Amino acid sequence: MLNIAIDGHVSSGKSSLAHGIANALGIRVLDTGAIYRGLACAYSEKVGDEIVENEVDKFIEDVVVKIEFIDDLQHVFVNNKDYTPFLRLEKTSNMASKISQYPKLREKVLDIQRDFANSYDCVVEGRDIGSHVLPNAQYKFFLTAKAEKRAQRRFDQIKNIPGSPSYQEILDDLLERDYRDEHRAVAPLIKTDDCILIDNTDIYLNQTIEKCVQIVKNGE
Repeated sequence: MLNIAIDGHVSSGKSSLAHGIANALGIRVLDTGAIYRGLACAYSEKVGDEIVENEVDKFIEDVVVKIEFIDDLQHVFVNNKDYTPFLRLEKTSNMASKISQYPKLREKVLDIQRDFANSYDCVVEGRDIGSHVLPNAQYKFFLTAKAEKRAQRRFDQIKNIPGSPSYQEILDDLLERDYRDEHRAVAPLIKTDDCILIDNTDIYLNQTIEKCVQIVKNGE
């Protein structure tokens, strides 16, 4: 199987890059962040918004997660409920960043990711793919951009939504999530020695996609 790993910071464009590469190569994409978000939604609905490790451990014991593709869009079902419409809410993103640090939940997601990669030629994106989930992936990309640029991109996406956070709130949250991702005890966000670093602060998405696709096609 062809496995391509994409890691990187919050709002660096990992999902857009993954889909661009997959479309160019005719393969699948697994959005691992969406799995964590789906579990965060289900946890919030069942337990509440306060995240406590022993509650997370109990919650994950009988959870069933299914990934389905409907009209080429990845849907995340947790205990047969489709949480896809709620995955991109700011509350969901923040809860997912917090809940993803707990080992038992990460083990659950790890099994899902590896099963998928063993079944499909695919691009898998997240924050510990090349370092932990798929250390033997044939191609590894690490995507980043300046925090201010990432915050501005996110703000531009949601600024017209009533009740959406300000640019400064987004930037503060982004920096906090970066810190959590890089300093968590289990599978932190790191740039491995064998990955290709791409800083897209001043690069358009289509240029980034083209660069990565050429690397794969040329077998570099």
